[in-house]
Amino acid sequence: MERRRVYLPEKEIPRQWYNIQADMPTPMQPPLHPVTQKPVSPEDLLPIFPMNLIEQEMSTERWIDIPEEILEKLLLWRPTPLHRAYSLEKHLKTPAKIYYKNESVSPAGSHKPNTAIAQAYYNKVAGIERLTTETGAGQWGCALSLGCSLFGIELKVYMVRVSFEQKPYRQLMMKTWGAECVSSPTRETEFGRKILEEDPDTPGSLGIAISEAIEDAVTSKNTKYSLGSVLNHVMLHQTIIGLEAQKQMAMLGEYPDVVIGCVGGGSNFSGISFPFVRDKIHGKDVQIIGVEPVACPTLTRGPFAYDFGDSAASTPLLPMFTLGHNFIPKSIHAGGLRYHGLSPLLSRLVLDNLIEARAYNQLQTYGAGLTFARTESLICAPETNHAIAAVIEEAEKAREEGRSKVILFNLSGHGLMDLSGYDSFLAGKLTDYSLSEEEMKESLKVLESLPQATK
Repeated sequence: MERRRVYLPEKEIPRQWYNIQADMPTPMQPPLHPVTQKPVSPEDLLPIFPMNLIEQEMSTERWIDIPEEILEKLLLWRPTPLHRAYSLEKHLKTPAKIYYKNESVSPAGSHKPNTAIAQAYYNKVAGIERLTTETGAGQWGCALSLGCSLFGIELKVYMVRVSFEQKPYRQLMMKTWGAECVSSPTRETEFGRKILEEDPDTPGSLGIAISEAIEDAVTSKNTKYSLGSVLNHVMLHQTIIGLEAQKQMAMLGEYPDVVIGCVGGGSNFSGISFPFVRDKIHGKDVQIIGVEPVACPTLTRGPFAYDFGDSAASTPLLPMFTLGHNFIPKSIHAGGLRYHGLSPLLSRLVLDNLIEARAYNQLQTYGAGLTFARTESLICAPETNHAIAAVIEEAEKAREEGRSKVILFNLSGHGLMDLSGYDSFLAGKLTDYSLSEEEMKESLKVLESLPQATK
């Protein structure tokens, strides 16, 4: 029988995270203090993060040990299986071999617990009793709720309003694990009240929710803030995905010609791709593709610039691709891909031509998700469907060219909490949306007074 799944033995779980800063051909530009606009020091970040995570954020060591206490929790579901998508290959009549790393098997249903558990642990050992965070589609909020539950930490989640209304069962998952989840913007923070006064009907944004969560953290006792994407230490924790995938591909005697993932802030894509980017830096011939929505085209149309990570302009200025920190995305269902900015690490790798960026519209990605569900049986998250759309495109290209190639993608989460989006798609109610040049120019005006990043 054909081998459909590759299981890595528990004893083979990676015991170190990979830090791509050790191998990047171009050094990173530093984050800047939001007031002085000078490079931030570790002490500048202490109001929002514990020092043990700040050290990881600033580290350039290639390998960082994973504490046993974190490995113990990760082994609840890791290593995750590598699947061969035979039915999808047959449907597409492609000579390509399609593999996917199935991160949907985690208790929270996505890749997000890989860093949520790590961040909860590091805050716990630092003596922190309470965390705040934001969430878009709810996957990160669920993951951190799980992590905080495992380590006995209180959590408050600010969930982007449009997703709060679209995905009520995500809220229930967070509450089940003991977290408090509120719709952002709220009237509980100064910034939230300001936004609601300006636009009572705002759908919210990740930038707004981040601002509220940070304000809560810095004004509350024994509280820190936790972020599920974008920052260096988050990318670090997620590399366990790609490190496992490399071992599993080696067990098959395979190596990918193409590595694909969806991109919002960059966490799941970096998790699957960074170990392969390292190979590419050192001479391997591998194509690496990040996919985003055309409604929020940070990577494909945004400029590389210094910008704030939140709408209140309270975070350090980061060198990244951005649509402007005041950008309010349209209410597409891929809530995890609606962030205005992108991981600085990932941004730098795109500038260095190590990663290719693509954008797809909402209807095409749901169509891809439906094809995957009807061939491989898994109902994927709207975010993951963006990666699947690129996989199908690459597989069809292989068929047209008449050559085999190996495609690997990250199935970053299941869509069982996102069925309302599938319902709208199947009923013909979903529409496509492309960001206009006028909207883009208006959104980018906030960058004019900020320091310039160099390419």
